[in-house]
Amino acid sequence: MKRVIHRLILGSCLALSVGCSATGKPNTFTFTADLPPDFAYVATVTYVPVPGQSCNLDKRDNLNPQFNREWQTEYKPDAQIEIRRTRKGCELVLNSIQLDINAAYGKDIGEFGGDTGFIAVRDYLDPHDKGTFNAAGESQFSGQCQWFFRTIGPKRYITKILYCKNTDAQGNVTKGRPFAAYTLDQLPGKTVKLKIKLADGEKPAIGDTWVKVPGGWKRCMGDNFEDQYAFCYGNYKDFSTFKMPDGRNCSIYPGCTENKEVTP
Repeated sequence: MKRVIHRLILGSCLALSVGCSATGKPNTFTFTADLPPDFAYVATVTYVPVPGQSCNLDKRDNLNPQFNREWQTEYKPDAQIEIRRTRKGCELVLNSIQLDINAAYGKDIGEFGGDTGFIAVRDYLDPHDKGTFNAAGESQFSGQCQWFFRTIGPKRYITKILYCKNTDAQGNVTKGRPFAAYTLDQLPGKTVKLKIKLADGEKPAIGDTWVKVPGGWKRCMGDNFEDQYAFCYGNYKDFSTFKMPDGRNCSIYPGCTENKEVTP
């Protein structure tokens, strides 16, 4: 009878296309993400020796697996992540997952911004941790990202910076980056999802450099185009043009449509 049960468990694991631990539980869980358009994540997984072991592995023997490393050319939202693994006789367990949240704002390879999120694996959970699963075996944690824009160079090219914050169950922005924590026993066969919302509207990355106008923002001239900081200093009449990521020469961001009315 024991052999029959063992075979049934093994067959079930193979049918599900996931590895099984010695206990018969799946040795993987699914990480996935619900992201805005042109967003992608890179997941870097870290393993540590099981507590009590005396093994010391070289870095090359315990490389951190990465998912979606080439996110700009090949991206898959689902990743199957191992929970336990063995390297040179050393038993390892999942310790953490570093999440790089990237987003493209132009077509060139360098025209993207990014911030981070994090998944921790703990022996026990604090009350504020989001390590809960529904009846379907799914757990979700969330965040909100927002673009901040500025200009660089003598032609004042637009560049963008992405900041991502944690959000609570009601969608309110809280302190820190998107974060969740789980125990090892919670994860086998489950699904963990990161859901990111993009904030409405963009903001200047540096204060007192842009002026809000109907339909967008105007860039203060400063002393001249060579003035890289170009603070307004109360001058709300002299503005400069700037270059959009697609090459357009504009005077108002983001719509490139001129407005005469200025609101300091």
